[in-house]
Amino acid sequence: MSGWDEGAVYYSDQAQFPSGRVGDNSSDSRHSVLLKFKEFIRSFETNSSVFPYRQSLVHNPTSLVVNLEHLDAFDPDLPSLLRSAPADYLPLFETAASEVLASLKSKVAGETGEMEEPFTEDVQILLTSNEDSISIRSLGAQYISKMVKISGITIAASRTKAKATYVTLLCKNCKNVKLVPCRPGLGGAIIPRSCDHIPQPGEEPCPLDPWLVVPDRSRYVDQQTLKLQENPEDVPTGELPRNMLLSIDRHLVQTIVPGSRLTVIGIYSIFQAANASTAHKGAVAIRQPYIRVVGIEEANEASNTRGQAAFTADEIEEFKRFAAQPDTYETICSKIAPSIFGHVDVKKAVASLLFGGSRKSLPDGVRLRGDINVLLLGDPSTAKSQFLKFVEKTAPVAVYTSGKGSSAAGLTASVIRDSGSREFYLEGGAMVLADGGVVCIDEFDKMRAEDRVAIHEAMEQQTISIAKAGITTVLNSRTSVLAAANPPSGRYDDLKTAQDNIDLQTTILSRFDLIFIVKDIRMYSQDKIIAKHITNLHATAGSTREESKVSKEENWLKRYIHYCRSNCHPRLSESAAKKLQTEYVSIRQDMRQKANESGEASAIPITVRQLEAIVRLSEALAKMRLSDVATDEHVKEAIRLFNVATMDAASSGINQQVNLTAEMANEIKQAEVQIKRRIGIGSHISERRLIDDLSRMGLNESIVRRALLIMHQRDEVEYKRERRVIVRKA
Repeated sequence: MSGWDEGAVYYSDQAQFPSGRVGDNSSDSRHSVLLKFKEFIRSFETNSSVFPYRQSLVHNPTSLVVNLEHLDAFDPDLPSLLRSAPADYLPLFETAASEVLASLKSKVAGETGEMEEPFTEDVQILLTSNEDSISIRSLGAQYISKMVKISGITIAASRTKAKATYVTLLCKNCKNVKLVPCRPGLGGAIIPRSCDHIPQPGEEPCPLDPWLVVPDRSRYVDQQTLKLQENPEDVPTGELPRNMLLSIDRHLVQTIVPGSRLTVIGIYSIFQAANASTAHKGAVAIRQPYIRVVGIEEANEASNTRGQAAFTADEIEEFKRFAAQPDTYETICSKIAPSIFGHVDVKKAVASLLFGGSRKSLPDGVRLRGDINVLLLGDPSTAKSQFLKFVEKTAPVAVYTSGKGSSAAGLTASVIRDSGSREFYLEGGAMVLADGGVVCIDEFDKMRAEDRVAIHEAMEQQTISIAKAGITTVLNSRTSVLAAANPPSGRYDDLKTAQDNIDLQTTILSRFDLIFIVKDIRMYSQDKIIAKHITNLHATAGSTREESKVSKEENWLKRYIHYCRSNCHPRLSESAAKKLQTEYVSIRQDMRQKANESGEASAIPITVRQLEAIVRLSEALAKMRLSDVATDEHVKEAIRLFNVATMDAASSGINQQVNLTAEMANEIKQAEVQIKRRIGIGSHISERRLIDDLSRMGLNESIVRRALLIMHQRDEVEYKRERRVIVRKA
């Protein structure tokens, strides 16, 4: 950044002085515009005898938020002046606000109301508008010095600096003092080469560049720089997201943290980077673009007013009609990944994740998360990644990442040193960028253990604490996590225990509300149906009508999810809460009894977190119907989902299914090898004869029968004629 304190003098044809451009406007026209601004603040009224800007100025004398639509209704010329030459007329607007404030104070206190400091801009004007924002990619040279409106997500915020508005210069020869204005934003002061003091006879004339800067007598305001990145959903596939540097000052400083989604109104400006002048001679004519912010709107996902304003009355009526139908739950689940065959319960879990539960703030300051985390663990080619891709397209805010290509800093936040100022600043990762949405993490098992530990806090407390390089802060990561993983051996092995198949730490497993074991079951009838479904998909994929129909349904579902998350915040009813208490206690007792019988703890612990998970699921099911109360019916379905997901995963594996020790599991493997030796693929043998043959080898009959049962569950053998003849299928 350039400026007087860096020992360099810069010249620019973009003189953004408070006094206006030289020769651009006459003083009479500027005075008339000043009067119009003052008249607008004083006399604009919305309803009968309500003067919003006059009242706002009295209650908050430091800043004034002005809607450009109100200004356009008052005088259409004023917004066009602000849009075409904001650097000239915005200081004029602030001067008008300061004078109106002074006159209002003088009327109240009976004082004269004279301005104490002629150059002080007491009131900061912040602009807001309902017009559509433009893409960061479309910003070009034609927008320089114009007012623009863009939206994006903040990925970095610098420390607060002191920016000089007026620099006090002292001539080292004649001790003459001069006050020089600084350009706003990242621009510096243009320091004159010579002193304007006229030497007296016998007095030595002042040399060139005689000025010394007196920092103590200069005037300053707070300034901060932000880095705004395109929203993840707006970045074209295969493209890198674009960034834009923002400059905020005065009362906007320290109001934005990384991860915030912003809509910004500002002046598209240029500045000379600190290292550009030394690179090569051609860099003198090259400037870096940035936006000097004059208005910020922060998108708040929990804000009801913002959610209602985004929907038309017809849409709201349609959503309410849909929510009142008896088959709302089934219809929503049928719209979840329609290209994937089967996996009905997984689709219901994904639907619950998209809608989410209700966030709660307790009186002692503790916040309970409402977001639902789901883990899909199982065999390859079971459409796990397809679910993740569908959620990325359907969720209002979503970020997709792969575990192997993600580090702890990339998922949470990193501390980076700026190349120009050499200071450290924070840059948010995937879980910060997806604040208020969903993070889809594929290949979750391929992550390094230390990287996986980094998201523990983000998944439960929904914050990310940073203490690096002198920066100590907490970032919000109010996001759901949808993760997909494979077992350590690649495929789910029924002859292994649940601990061996689910090779994840208990600390991370307890943070998932639902854990699904997705198996690739070899069954003739099911394989035939899936093959028919896949071939039909490929046959009809090219039709334009089908594509438009699918995109329309996805857009409708996205809007409905957004509306439900913004406007519905259900709570448990008393009867539902009592039912949930009873069920949770019985689940804990069953798990304790199974642990005592097997002598091993469950791979997936059942703790209070799982009780909260069922509460969140019940609230999500109620939210689908736009109901403010989660009833017994919702709790019953939530418990069923929990049982078919997490409870089945906890009881999966050979030890839990047939209550075997490690020695018995080894004997079953030996029996399985002997069975395969005696039966060729496609051949058959009497069950009694097989058992007798293996018993002569010293194998126990119960071991042989259990081995046959396991092979039958894996669809490797099949029983014919009332379980008397065994046919080997694979």
